[in-house]
Amino acid sequence: MHTNVLFIIKTLGSILILETVFMLMAAGMALIYDGTDVIPLFVSSGIMLFAGLLFFLAGRKADEYHAGRREGMLTVSFTWLTLSFFGMVPFYIGGYIDNISDAYLEAMSGFTTTGMILLDDVESLPHGILFWRSLMQWQGGIGMVVFTVALLPMFGGGASQLFDAEVTGFVHERFRPRVTQVAKRLSGIYIMLTLFFTFLLWMGPMDFFDAINHAMAGISTGGCSTKNASLAYWDSAYIEYVMMFCMCIGGMKLPLLFFALKGDFKKFRHDEETRWYLLYMLIVIIITITWLFYDNHEIDGSVENTIRKGAFQVVSLATTTGYTTADFISWGQFYWLVALFLMLICGCGGSTSGGIKVGRALIILKSVYNEFRKQTHPAAILPVRVNGRAVSQDIIYRVHVFVLVYFLLIGFSWFFLLVNGLSFDEALGTSISAIGNAGLSLGSLGDGNLHSLSPVSKWYISFLMMVGRLEIFTVLTILLPGFWKR
Repeated sequence: MHTNVLFIIKTLGSILILETVFMLMAAGMALIYDGTDVIPLFVSSGIMLFAGLLFFLAGRKADEYHAGRREGMLTVSFTWLTLSFFGMVPFYIGGYIDNISDAYLEAMSGFTTTGMILLDDVESLPHGILFWRSLMQWQGGIGMVVFTVALLPMFGGGASQLFDAEVTGFVHERFRPRVTQVAKRLSGIYIMLTLFFTFLLWMGPMDFFDAINHAMAGISTGGCSTKNASLAYWDSAYIEYVMMFCMCIGGMKLPLLFFALKGDFKKFRHDEETRWYLLYMLIVIIITITWLFYDNHEIDGSVENTIRKGAFQVVSLATTTGYTTADFISWGQFYWLVALFLMLICGCGGSTSGGIKVGRALIILKSVYNEFRKQTHPAAILPVRVNGRAVSQDIIYRVHVFVLVYFLLIGFSWFFLLVNGLSFDEALGTSISAIGNAGLSLGSLGDGNLHSLSPVSKWYISFLMMVGRLEIFTVLTILLPGFWKR
């Protein structure tokens, strides 16, 4: 069977054309603030539009109704590679980042909502570039392909393959059979939540520009900020509580939020993954706060401040957002272990979070529990149930394989980064953070700034971020020789 190359090229062209609109929004922001980034952003928009039109015209005769899983995986993988390439252009031609490897990693970190950075002085950047950084994360949170399917319903039978290749989680809660309708509803709830949190932040000490940037970065669980000190710049309990709520919402299933806002709370209340996600964060918050008081890590000598900072850090890590309001590295190596655990199991399937996802961890735990029960009742039939329904053996098998490959990839990445000069803890933290799109690390890289790494390490981490965002198999499968056989 031949690969539908024209479909891939045409889809990439459509996505680049649509992406030009987003970059022009950043250019418009640059005009409003009369920054030095006006020309770089407009020139970059022109380059992207030209490339998009070229791709679209080259693939205009594509057969949109004969695109399968192969085309879906190739299109989505090339979309993230291509968007990161064009997304880095304003940083590079504007002179804000002076080399390709750093600029590309900054763009990939944005689109994958990882939030690792290459910039030492964020506040020196003009408003348009700051807005572009936030906008990349905001798009990456829901997925640019989802936006494109929603706004440009021209993909025929290939829309479902594109949607499935990009949306996270092993089971997707769908509203209606038509994928374009699903994409529109996901996009709608995403935009509405962004505006809601922009308003809440704007009501506090943030101005509108900072509010909309942090709302986009919060709901997408991306974590970029307009300030060097991140949210600590405002030193505001109100801001921290609002952002905790925002990040927590970002880690939930978007389809369930849609039903809840329509007044159908039954699906939301009865979703087992969501309940465990909230309980899981509550338990780790209690452990964290207990540790802070037990080991004399009280923050500013204030009980409320210590509780708030501890809770904030847990929510930030458990949703892979990566914001910090305190130096969690100074909390000791016990908390380093807690942080790594939080970066591994984060958020719900169908959310903007990265990581293994709470749903997969739940299936693994229930499978293990059933194996222990079978030791005393070997003839018993003990299905794994989620939301009261038996999970098929095929899904259980895929979850086990996913987790196995996830840890193998962490192990390989750990070794690779050790060979390239990182310390034991830095290599481990960065590997888990990059594949989980968490943004924070350990040791001297705890704040997620990778400027000091070698170019080889930066290119590998860029690749690892994309692999993690697309949940491993979408990207790694196309690297296998068997994928290209007819």
